[in-house]
Amino acid sequence: MLCQILEAHGGQLPSDHTVIFANTGKEMPETLDFVHRCERELSTPIVWLEYTGKKSFRVTDYENASRGGEPFEQLITDRKYLPNSVARFCTVELKILTIDRYLKSVGVDDYLTVVGIRADEPRRVAKQKSKPDYHCPMADAGATKQDVMKFWQEMPWDLETPSPYYSNCDLCFLKGHSIKASLIRDGVSPQWWIDQEKRIAGTFRSDQPSYEAMRDYSDSQIDIFSDESIPCFCGD
Repeated sequence: MLCQILEAHGGQLPSDHTVIFANTGKEMPETLDFVHRCERELSTPIVWLEYTGKKSFRVTDYENASRGGEPFEQLITDRKYLPNSVARFCTVELKILTIDRYLKSVGVDDYLTVVGIRADEPRRVAKQKSKPDYHCPMADAGATKQDVMKFWQEMPWDLETPSPYYSNCDLCFLKGHSIKASLIRDGVSPQWWIDQEKRIAGTFRSDQPSYEAMRDYSDSQIDIFSDESIPCFCGD
């Protein structure tokens, strides 16, 4: 989507456009690398933001971005409980409201949010179009997953993750149990998630085992819990 915006404006980002990446601190390293490479390859500034506390944020960059879950941990500290499949306040606070607060801090109160949702994601498209001041140009143009994959196959760089399951926060609680177990077996550490559950004395999901339990039997090939993931729509 960003490439098409640049192409539509002669290769330059219009002065009234701002590209923003809100970092939770639990993004996969490949995600941070990819955002940074987009900055360099497209010669386009990207504003990196992080939640730092109630109604506060900081502007950062690739080199100084949090990589240990600090923004997410601060949010849990502020709320005093864990987000879950019903109260999914992490996306709202770490991304949506953090972006809104930044824009207002630079004097932008009225803005259009442009998101790269495809035409073959009708549920997400409907959700976005129900909001005021949200625009989905890729969906309007009829772009599908196949179009996106073809585009990146022709580019000299891409998001280099082993599989789509590595997207969003590394062991996001909305991912299915077997997906998280597989990621842990692949070497994705659950320690941060374990620490959060222990300090709050709760779990991110009541219908799945704790992250500590997942770690303890991560070598087992037996799945006894549901594998169904809940759509995160973290960028919505």
